[in-house]
Amino acid sequence: MQPEVVFVGRSNVGKSSLIRALTGLRVRVGRRPGLTRRILRYPLDGLSIVDMPGFGFMAGLPRKVQEKVKTQIVRYLEGNKEKILFAIEVLDVRAFLEICKRWEKRNQIPVDVEMFYFLDELGLDPILAINKIDIIHPLDRDFILDAICEKLGMLPPWRQWLDIVVPVSARTGEGLKELRALILDRLKRKKAEHLIKCFKKF
Repeated sequence: MQPEVVFVGRSNVGKSSLIRALTGLRVRVGRRPGLTRRILRYPLDGLSIVDMPGFGFMAGLPRKVQEKVKTQIVRYLEGNKEKILFAIEVLDVRAFLEICKRWEKRNQIPVDVEMFYFLDELGLDPILAINKIDIIHPLDRDFILDAICEKLGMLPPWRQWLDIVVPVSARTGEGLKELRALILDRLKRKKAEHLIKCFKKF
């Protein structure tokens, strides 16, 4: 039973791009939402990197199919939690707060928020990778990151959550060093030091 690190998140947040940037693996990426529509596994020296399909909107798919994908993700996480070392939830720094606003107008909890709580409840010790940070002006970043953390039940300032939250850019490489450090810390917590070489060499 090969241990896994699972990447989850809404469609088009950059999960696949982030995996490629972190590991150097040849991961299929695309610009339109919903490119990854099935569970994909990538072997990495005794560890499997799992790229989950994006939940939420997927181009060209009816709502019924989108709900089926979300159910597939939940069932996979529940059924494989014993071999999942930890999870990385990827958020789009541009879109997350706007999505939250739309859901809250309907008196609903955003799926992204539910997923973060769900990962924590399963004991998957989630890392929150807030992607596309490069498009946010440096003077605005703390304000936006504080607001994102607050939506996820973590009181600002966001910098007190550096063991969970990391702003990154899969495109420019910003924050990847910090994300790797969090990944290595999680591997140590899980007594999986023998897998550290998987991420140290990239």
